[in-house]
Amino acid sequence: MFSKRTNWNLEENAYTLAVRRAREAGKRVLDLTASNPTTCGFQYDEAAILAALRDPAALTYEPEPKGMPAARAAVARYYREQGGVAVDPERLVLTTGTSEAYSFLFRLLCEPGDEVLIAHPSYPLFDFLATIQDVTLRPFQFVYDHGWQIDFHSLRQTIGTRARAIVLVHPNNPTGHFAGAAEAEQLNAICAERGLALIVDEVFLDYELSAAKGGGKRHGTFAANAAALTFVLNGLSKIAALPQMKLGWIAASGPGDAVREAMARLEVIADTYLSLNAPLQHALPSLLAQRGAMQKQILARVEANLAELDAQLARQESVSRLLVEGGWYAVLRVPAVQSDEELAVRLLEERGVQVHPGHFYDFADGGYLVISLLTPGEDFREGIAAVLACVAGL
Repeated sequence: MFSKRTNWNLEENAYTLAVRRAREAGKRVLDLTASNPTTCGFQYDEAAILAALRDPAALTYEPEPKGMPAARAAVARYYREQGGVAVDPERLVLTTGTSEAYSFLFRLLCEPGDEVLIAHPSYPLFDFLATIQDVTLRPFQFVYDHGWQIDFHSLRQTIGTRARAIVLVHPNNPTGHFAGAAEAEQLNAICAERGLALIVDEVFLDYELSAAKGGGKRHGTFAANAAALTFVLNGLSKIAALPQMKLGWIAASGPGDAVREAMARLEVIADTYLSLNAPLQHALPSLLAQRGAMQKQILARVEANLAELDAQLARQESVSRLLVEGGWYAVLRVPAVQSDEELAVRLLEERGVQVHPGHFYDFADGGYLVISLLTPGEDFREGIAAVLACVAGL
């Protein structure tokens, strides 16, 4: 009686079973997978957040398919302040988070069974988002050679007759790779040549690490990309460290005729789902205004943990980390003497440390662990020491 699209394997694997058992036993766990900033000890302006949600105007229902003009104007202002980029509020659609934005775009661009190309390693949620929209994901590869880069040969080989779009996460999760100017140029050329749209997920855009800035020059947004039909996704979850405030957006750019047609169709899709909730739309200008204080705290934590990681790695030879340019995560290269999942389970059961095995993110081969740089400093220091001690004993 159920659809094939939800016929997932819901059985626990060895890793998830170990995590559940550790929690049920009340075991102290050093969580090196932390991704929820609201539980990582950061200081929020609680009064300002709560005040923003008390706007009496939210008691009036004023449906706007693309989002209230004032809310879309606040998003456009963010782009001006973030990188001096002009984004037309009429080319913005507000959504209940970026997951809904993906659903809108998959419906806009794809018939059932059509294909969307995505780079691996990548965030595992995409598989579910695509499946429930009857879209097939086709992976192409990032390669690592003194830094991550798109394997354009792999990308071109992946494009079939049913390909409709390329998804780029900028910077990538979990590798932290930003697409450079040369990569952006090649992506635009491929999209123009093959009639593909470009979907760019920029939720971690503001979290560029100091070592990646190249003397202060930032990696920019794709929100003004004119060479291909482009949809940029972002939202409050990462920008303002408010994952519980489900507000995201789509910013469309590219050739004029294509953008106008896309926006007309997106407006109908958004209207079908009805407008994003009013309290968050009214609160959006205030919540975006708080991003500076939150991003400063998070970047300080991420940079400090990365420095601690490098200091501990320098005292041993078995484990190394791969170059990361932005985001909240780091990738460790470990000896592939057992599967990543087996190592992650061993770390949890024997050392009380939780990490993510590389296969969660579709690494092409074994020998990778993914760790969060959000974990509070003392736990992070102790957790990394335990990881290195465990690997040394293999």
